[in-house]
Amino acid sequence: MDRSEALALMEKHLESEALRRHSRASELVMRALALRLGKGEAEAGRWAVLGLLHDLDYAETAETPELHGLKTAEYLADKGFAPEELAAIERHNAEMLGLSRDTQLDLALTCGEVVTGLIAAAAMVQPDKKIANVKPASAVKKMKDKAFARSVNRDHIRLCEQIGLPLADFMALAVEAMIPLDNA
Repeated sequence: MDRSEALALMEKHLESEALRRHSRASELVMRALALRLGKGEAEAGRWAVLGLLHDLDYAETAETPELHGLKTAEYLADKGFAPEELAAIERHNAEMLGLSRDTQLDLALTCGEVVTGLIAAAAMVQPDKKIANVKPASAVKKMKDKAFARSVNRDHIRLCEQIGLPLADFMALAVEAMIPLDNA
């Protein structure tokens, strides 16, 4: 699936501008993370598309959060995604399902969600700041002090380090990747 098809699918399923913005942020972070982890451009593009599409079922599963991710994987099953890519979509909500995250892609999608959520949380605390002005260490400190979102919690923050990047490096990478959203 190319990016234009993914964007059309995202816009069809996500009516909320906040969710669309989160999905675009996840796309950018997933691409940057794949490249930082040494993946080629083609794989980075696939990771980016998964970041863009990972929350397609968000509105539909709001009342049944244990289905979040599973429905999205169902939507994408006939779109040419590999089984491990669909599994990563399912597992980004793994705490509800009791699933382990076994691959770099599983971890990346979850951590991308955590980090974009963390940066969004920092922006909520200081709404006058642009993404480019968010200091990773400051956002991490704020996250330790307050619970901003259900998906952004200490266990997920710890997962970020399992991917092979210290959290501060991951945050800095995410901020850098998300800077184009300041102009969106």
